[in-house]
Amino acid sequence: MRLSPKHGLLRGLTAGGAVLALALLPAVSASAHPGAPAPQARHGAYAATAAHHSAPTRRPPASQVQYNGGAVQHNPVVYLDFWGSQWDSDTNGVQQYMANLFQGLGTSQDHWSTITSQYPDSSGSGPTFTGPVYGGSWVDDSSPAPGSSQQQDIADEADNAASHFGVAGNPDAQIVVMSPSGTSPDGWPGSGFCAWHDYTGSVSYTNMPYQLDAPAGSRCPNNLLGNKLSAFSIVEGHEYAESMSDPQPAGGWLTASGEEIGDLCESNFQNVTLPTGTFAMQPLWSNRAGACVISG
Repeated sequence: MRLSPKHGLLRGLTAGGAVLALALLPAVSASAHPGAPAPQARHGAYAATAAHHSAPTRRPPASQVQYNGGAVQHNPVVYLDFWGSQWDSDTNGVQQYMANLFQGLGTSQDHWSTITSQYPDSSGSGPTFTGPVYGGSWVDDSSPAPGSSQQQDIADEADNAASHFGVAGNPDAQIVVMSPSGTSPDGWPGSGFCAWHDYTGSVSYTNMPYQLDAPAGSRCPNNLLGNKLSAFSIVEGHEYAESMSDPQPAGGWLTASGEEIGDLCESNFQNVTLPTGTFAMQPLWSNRAGACVISG
């Protein structure tokens, strides 16, 4: 959800998932976008405060996610928006790493994304994958990204990117607003989330802070499984999956207490091999298995 918001890791990771994120985060101001849903605590947030490294990967039946009558994405396409002229110098290779991740997700070797296919909308259709979900990247370098953006600023940038890519109003589009190093989007890293996802009123989007800036001792999962960029694939993978199963929070799939399919499984990270490389990912909740799984 906004991985918890705000829905979404976009606020997304917690041992309790969005529930903890909701308890920690301030109320969200009303959206200025016509037709946008009433603001909530960030949905689908990957929570930074839970002991997710030791969290259990199997939950009781009460943790089954339930459909709430709203949208899911059928043919997801992900667009990367590198916000700000600071991205003109990307010495850590984040832009290429993220492009490689989504050029691999959705392919025939991707058995991780397909976990989400068990979560349909009222039509009976859920997410399907016939090729890379990568829609493209854009460095919006007309000016620097703000040092301390608010949720509305991030939503406005997502709408700006949706206009650039020509996908405003496309229910299958996901905009990932990538903030550069040295910035604090929506109070990160001190607001109890690693990232979160939400809906602007016209497009699903994720607030993705610069994970390498997480302070020492942070719960955001940096430098795991042999790759310093692992937090970007773990955290954004969480938000990507929740944006498919609950793109307009909270009308999609979540528990009665507000947890999405990533929130229940923030532990036991594993490397997933795709045609474009190997990426650290977290398991996702499977109603079929009654457990967190890494493939489906």
